[in-house]
Amino acid sequence: MSENPCPSSAFQAIAIDGPAASGKSTVSRELARKLGFIYVNSGEMYRAVTWAVLKANIDTSDADAVWSFVQALTIDCALTQNAAGERISTVRINGEDPGEELRSPEVNANVSPVASVPAVRELLVARQRDYSQIADIIMEGRDIGSVVFPDTPFKFFVTASEQVREARRRAEGHSDPIAARDKQDSTRKASPLVVADDAVMVDTSTMPIVEVVQLIESQLMEKGLKKRCGCD
Repeated sequence: MSENPCPSSAFQAIAIDGPAASGKSTVSRELARKLGFIYVNSGEMYRAVTWAVLKANIDTSDADAVWSFVQALTIDCALTQNAAGERISTVRINGEDPGEELRSPEVNANVSPVASVPAVRELLVARQRDYSQIADIIMEGRDIGSVVFPDTPFKFFVTASEQVREARRRAEGHSDPIAARDKQDSTRKASPLVVADDAVMVDTSTMPIVEVVQLIESQLMEKGLKKRCGCD
């Protein structure tokens, strides 16, 4: 990972967890923009690995074959600048950027079994934690507050009703059933989707994104989040 210009800073990690289509990605991106933090989508790491597994024609239900392949990959998680001048996280597999293929139906259908392989999760959790050594981050996923950053005081669990999430998925062009995805994520043995004991629950079913962001930002200030001088 690249060096941060303020390496002596004590960096802060905000954990935002939640099920599929809960709104956590949109909320996390907007909150990161407002706070000047780096937005990290942990799910993209699992999607990138899934993309590589599928590209190699490996059966994603064969955990041993998946891990044998994944441990040999070069997985480069870094920070870069986008066209707008914002610092963002990136993932490359063997030097290749999967790009829009991360959102393909094939990846979407296979990411849960790949992400359920304990050794794969252990590997990527270590990479996720590395980000907190170089920047203030907002990381979203399904086990950020419970596993990746269990000691951060800034934990949120963003959710919405199943009906609302189903509608959001359809609007995005996805057809996978939310209930089945929830069951896979919450019952897997490795880092299941759970609400961390000290996480603040936020229901986005009827709240506009701007109000959700304002609510979480207010909670963060109450919990002692330090605003930065702009050097990060």
